Amino acid sequence: MKKAVPAANPDVYVAALTGWRRTRVQELRGAIRSAARLDEVIKWGNVVYLGNGPVLMIRAEEERVLLGFWRGQRLRQIEPRLRPGGKYEMATLELRSGDRIAPATVRRLTAVAVELDTELGDPTTIAARG
Repeated sequence: MKKAVPAANPDVYVAALTGWRRTRVQELRGAIRSAARLDEVIKWGNVVYLGNGPVLMIRAEEERVLLGFWRGQRLRQIEPRLRPGGKYEMATLELRSGDRIAPATVRRLTAVAVELDTELGDPTTIAARG
């Protein structure tokens, strides 16, 4: 099996998707971009949004789309479907075909994640120092 080549930029990443996954990623990107001014890049094979450090990410897989927040464990009162896991207080929402999240909820999650990023700094640097 051939290893996938990472997309050159987020637009290319989305253009390579089809069906409900493309629709869901487009919806998520729109809500995130309307909520905050973050750098949108391809990092670790995902669409990653950067402030002082990584704030949130979108990853489209074969059967699901993930929306992850580096300090997402602090956001579970906004969206209880966020599941904790990994380093940096990470939590991720799994969306499968037919699953939705309201754009207003994505905007609120993004805004609070950016506030945490501004207040606390880069989670990866803080963890390295800890």
